[in-house]
Amino acid sequence: MDRRGFLRAGALASVATASGGPLAAETDRLSALLSARPHMAPDGSLRLNANENPMGLSKVAREAVIEAITLANRYTDNWEADLFPAIAAKVGVAPENVFTGGGSTEILQAAIQALSSPNMPLIMAEPTFEDALDYSYNHPYNLVKVPLDFRYAHDLGRMREATEKARRPSLVYICNPNNPTATLTPSSEIDEWIQDAPESVFFIIDEAYYELVEEPGYWSAIKWINDRPNVLVARTFSKIYGMAGLRLGYGIAHADTVTRLKSFIAQGSRNMMGIQAGLASLKDEGHIERTLEMNNRSRQVVQNTLDELGLGYLPSYTNFLMHEINVDPQTYIERYHMEGIAVGRMFPPMTNYARISFGLPEDMERWSDILRSFRSRGWV
Repeated sequence: MDRRGFLRAGALASVATASGGPLAAETDRLSALLSARPHMAPDGSLRLNANENPMGLSKVAREAVIEAITLANRYTDNWEADLFPAIAAKVGVAPENVFTGGGSTEILQAAIQALSSPNMPLIMAEPTFEDALDYSYNHPYNLVKVPLDFRYAHDLGRMREATEKARRPSLVYICNPNNPTATLTPSSEIDEWIQDAPESVFFIIDEAYYELVEEPGYWSAIKWINDRPNVLVARTFSKIYGMAGLRLGYGIAHADTVTRLKSFIAQGSRNMMGIQAGLASLKDEGHIERTLEMNNRSRQVVQNTLDELGLGYLPSYTNFLMHEINVDPQTYIERYHMEGIAVGRMFPPMTNYARISFGLPEDMERWSDILRSFRSRGWV
């Protein structure tokens, strides 16, 4: 019996003994708990507000979580070591180019902390993912926010000007695709800047939604990491693999940069269930295909409804979308809350837009019916 089979037998035997029920029944019960309506909040409301994968864990990842129960009393050091070559093989780099964290947010936190220096410019889009900004508050950064351009892409020209004007080391954060807008910045434009930039300009490229993009003009910035110690790519298991609650992310960078940044990662922040689910998910291409198919169907439901109602929206390359509303966003959010659905949040300065995360297609039909009812009352 191999290690996986041994662990599975031990885990199932443990839960069966604890419950006093038949082994098969207890296994089915645990599997059902892990897969039942993963997009529902504890109060029963429908979660369409956090860009989560409504399909949840893949079947093989659920099985891996069950198997990992018997290892919950162990520290993760030995098992986490398996992640580095597995991730490296998946993305086409060497194991020494990879480090892990508690979600990609910890990767961002480590970079923000490790690279800070007095009055160093931190240059980012507005709006964009807030965590990089949040992690900078306790550090002496000079924050530079650059509005998105007319395409709702990063205005790389103005961001580049900010680094040149500073005449000092700078940190640039680029979330691509961008959250909350779901829009793309052409990869060729990012490549051009990285090619020309001095090493004193450090790039954090957040690719949390990388696997969801099906667009020929988009590719990863991983291509730069061997030659450019000033490029970090941050990715996560939260989105395509449905592991948001298991907190597993990874950074990809030059080996010297990895050594520098990983010393800012909390030791032992990864958990045994997340590690095993991550290893299993990397082998499950079918789950990615199923998620993409579901996501495309849900996007189409949303876009058809918005077209029907004459509400504009930004092009979406992710599992969420920004659309126009003719009401204060907080009012819109509260009205959907009364209907049992959690949607978006405030994303200034885009005060006439709301963000909707894609659930299952039937969930988006429910969202659509409610939006139509709002229109009939003159609310959107």
